[in-house]
Amino acid sequence: MTQTRILCLGECMVEMAPREDGAYLRNFAGDSFNTAWYLRRLLPAGFSVDYGSAVGTDAISQSMLAFMQAAGIGTDHVRRIAERTVGLYMIELKDGERSFSYWRGQSAAKLLAEDEASLLRMMEGAGLILFSGITLAILSADHRGNLLRALARARADGATIAFDPNMRLRLWADAREMCDAVMRAAAHADVVLPSFDEDGPNYGDATPEETIARYAKGGATTVVVKNGAGRIHAFDLREGHAVFDPVPVTAVVDTTAAGDSFNAGFLSARLAGKGLVESLSAGAALSACVIAARGALVP
Repeated sequence: MTQTRILCLGECMVEMAPREDGAYLRNFAGDSFNTAWYLRRLLPAGFSVDYGSAVGTDAISQSMLAFMQAAGIGTDHVRRIAERTVGLYMIELKDGERSFSYWRGQSAAKLLAEDEASLLRMMEGAGLILFSGITLAILSADHRGNLLRALARARADGATIAFDPNMRLRLWADAREMCDAVMRAAAHADVVLPSFDEDGPNYGDATPEETIARYAKGGATTVVVKNGAGRIHAFDLREGHAVFDPVPVTAVVDTTAAGDSFNAGFLSARLAGKGLVESLSAGAALSACVIAARGALVP
């Protein structure tokens, strides 16, 4: 990974996060956007971080764009669609574990892959492109095909493709559709960043090693299997297998964006030329900071 333009694809949403007094704080977040936000903070100024998505033209969409721009994230490839708006989710917390309620029926981001030619223009010159299973899930089958063809072209042109399966069954018709779509997408990725608590039950993987083997067989050259607070298992084609035991977090406040921030810490370290174990450590350290505070984006 040497090129300095980073592109993250997906849906940014309005986040309503609970405060300690029971009121809610409005923010903007979403899995691939969270990773973009942390990457921008971790990478030196020589790197650019862009977001690829779609929003409406209403006031809340404009506020979201202003938020991205103030964070140093490029918005030239965020489409504006007049008849649409942005989605919203609300976090509920219990003992630090989060659950979500969503309102995204008119989300413009569902149309982010409507035009394959615009996707190719968006990806041109990117050194690293990141997308997720949620990115896939919000798209129609035809638009999903547009995205995968564009990713294949970008990969052939030299981009490194990173993919977090981020499996959310409620966004799919059924588990089979979800699992098939994730594996088709993973076949276009160099770096796959699954979570064992999702992949294990959905694919019948008995161990993280089985998860690694499945994605490696599909063509991934780097696979990192996150496992909550447990041991992280990883594989890289050049460096082989590795494991890393994160330092336990004694006071977990909110696990929102735990995996998204790990991805940013890991990928930023790889972009800096760090080895596999050191990069796992960087991802775990950032994730530990994030889950010790409320909301997805922790300054």
